[in-house]
Amino acid sequence: MSFDPVSFLATAVRDDSTEDVRGTRDLLLDALRDGGHDPRVDAAGNVRASRGSGAPHLVFNTHIDTVAPHIPFERDGDRIRGRGSCDAKGPLAALLSAFLDAEWDGEGTLTLAVTPDEEVLSTGAHALMTGDVLPGGPGEAGAEVDPLPAADPPPDAYVVGEPTGLDACTAARGRFEGTIEVSGTAAHAASPESGVNAVSAAGRLLGALETFDTVDAHPQLGEATLVPTGIEGGESTNQVPAGCAITIDRRSVPPETAEGFRSALEAHLRDALDAADGAGSDADVSVSLTARETPFLEAFATDTGEPVVSAIADAAAAASVDAGLDERGETRPFGAATEASYFAPAPTVVFGPGHLADEDGAVAHAEREYVDVAAVRAAAAAVRTATEQLLGDGDHTAD
Repeated sequence: MSFDPVSFLATAVRDDSTEDVRGTRDLLLDALRDGGHDPRVDAAGNVRASRGSGAPHLVFNTHIDTVAPHIPFERDGDRIRGRGSCDAKGPLAALLSAFLDAEWDGEGTLTLAVTPDEEVLSTGAHALMTGDVLPGGPGEAGAEVDPLPAADPPPDAYVVGEPTGLDACTAARGRFEGTIEVSGTAAHAASPESGVNAVSAAGRLLGALETFDTVDAHPQLGEATLVPTGIEGGESTNQVPAGCAITIDRRSVPPETAEGFRSALEAHLRDALDAADGAGSDADVSVSLTARETPFLEAFATDTGEPVVSAIADAAAAASVDAGLDERGETRPFGAATEASYFAPAPTVVFGPGHLADEDGAVAHAEREYVDVAAVRAAAAAVRTATEQLLGDGDHTAD
């Protein structure tokens, strides 16, 4: 009997995994054991299971944590509502179904690696790729993390479960957070010339943010964006402020890295101050990235000619029609930062049922989060078909 992803999803959505993922993790472990597999939980809290042996090696990844607040399960006809229904327990159900039911002849390895905290710090994904485990994580004591790149054989491609509307997403912008610190000299507001006004300098720098342009538009992702999201400065209404801080949000495109962005922006802003105030401006500026225990989710892009891309896209197009849906399977970028960036530059496709947003507004992370049952079944069928093609043919790299 084949695995029923919809029944699994309905149970998973009922579990509140906003702060504690153990309930959903146990459900996943039970499903894998019932399917005859021997999953393990590593020291970072990742659930891992593998089938087959030898090359090629395909990895399924998604996450079991959800954002707060928990929204209870509700079945509305052919639609499942509730927190995690599309982000990302719907994609998890589809990947799990394909992992359990796919069949192929000959060699080939299929690995399921499900992470516990994608919505926060991605410690699980970081450990999967590096073997580094942060103290106090959600895993099992003494359970080592074997990095996926060191597997025998190493992975050839990844499918990452997220709500893509059954499209094959091959790229995503990265997301960096940071703070611009502007330093001046405090003085009495009655004698402003005796100080250096950090708030005034920050105002000049806001305009300079609009001229920051160090990376070319990406063919799949377009332009990077840089948005000031907050500003704070001054301590007294009658004092020239000595400090001001501007928080920023950067959505990056390849090949920009977090540190490359930070250093380039700092140099750009210093040049802007010198141009506005004269060389050797009395105000000073520095840029820092928000402290994280794991790397930021950086931009990634997979060559659309990779076989894993066409396999997922073609299978999704066929499965969506078979399910009575409008034809899906478009190859396009994903609309949010994702743990897929940890697995690149290996060929990586983001795929799953559900939507980040629809014509009525936000879906993922929103009060109205939902996924359509037909889309879950179509996603499961598509991933199974693509897996059997990739492993059965042994074709996993572009010509």
